[in-house]
Amino acid sequence: MTTTRIRLFALALLMVMLVAGCSRSEEKRQQAGKNAAKTTVPAMAPGPVLLSGAGATFPAPLYQQWFSLYMKSHPGVVVKYEAVGSGAGIERFMAKGVPDNKRVDFGASDAAMTDDEISGMESGVTMMPLTAGGVVLAYNIPGLQGRLRLSRKAYASIFLGKIQSWNDPVIKECNPGLNLPKLTIATVVRSDASGTTFAFTKHLAAISRQWRESYGAAKLIDWPGRAMRARGNEGGAGLVDQSAGAIGYMELGFAQRLGLDTAVLENKAGNYITPSPRSAKASMASAVLPQNLRLFIPDPDGPDSYPIVTLTWVLLYDRYNDPQKVQTLKDLFSWCLHTGQTYSQPLGYLPLPDNIVRSAVAALSRITP
Repeated sequence: MTTTRIRLFALALLMVMLVAGCSRSEEKRQQAGKNAAKTTVPAMAPGPVLLSGAGATFPAPLYQQWFSLYMKSHPGVVVKYEAVGSGAGIERFMAKGVPDNKRVDFGASDAAMTDDEISGMESGVTMMPLTAGGVVLAYNIPGLQGRLRLSRKAYASIFLGKIQSWNDPVIKECNPGLNLPKLTIATVVRSDASGTTFAFTKHLAAISRQWRESYGAAKLIDWPGRAMRARGNEGGAGLVDQSAGAIGYMELGFAQRLGLDTAVLENKAGNYITPSPRSAKASMASAVLPQNLRLFIPDPDGPDSYPIVTLTWVLLYDRYNDPQKVQTLKDLFSWCLHTGQTYSQPLGYLPLPDNIVRSAVAALSRITP
């Protein structure tokens, strides 16, 4: 082979080796690209859905337990609830004069909302009952041996300021054999706009003409007599606990948690009924919800009915801008209306009757983005 041929052969061999090397390099780059694609961090999942609510103190212990349990099984959801009272809850929900950091996705009220309040809401309002309970009269009478019974006349007169001592003849009449002390009565009432106040005063207006004509039913009352004021159901329960001679109205569960004595009250049928979830359930037995789900039972019928009961509502907008928030709200409150009801009675609340649950679920389904 001549020198020229040898050189041409070597050049050709070199070119083949270069082409092959380039191909292998390209294959390695492509494979590396594929491997990189496999190990790339996936796109971040959507952040937590934050739902904020505020309102009634009456159902707050139950709501806090519900939301805590729900969040444990739904780690992508955060639910915050502030027990600020029904009046403040409605104000935040209506967002009138409320700073942005105080606005909420849902409100809560034991007094629902009035037609005038609803008419001013451009996004519409859905009021949905979530639970119910009894409003009790808890008292602090040191050394009393036996449980206090109060007739309708007796407890209406106490909160009217007409009866001012525990040994008053009207109280003694419904407590034969009970040694009632000569001790000044101090009523414990709410200082904040309260749905519990609304439920209690609506009942007083139903049973007492004087109360109805002088005060009526309202979330905030200028109370007569020796009234001591506290914020929230918890504040009222604490003040009764600390004050000899005191009597105050509050949700049953708050009285139970502090071990307060609660009065046995005369109902519409003339029977004296011990407050309990069972007697409150009897009061709700014949409840028929109107279309707007705003039902009050100020003086229930029935021989076994406890006389002071109320539903409590969550307040939702008919329309939200965020589809994910809508879906989360629906899922959360559907859970509360079904699974959540099993947690009601141990905390002193009333599981909703099936007919009310069905109406609430139907209302929830109408909320849209």
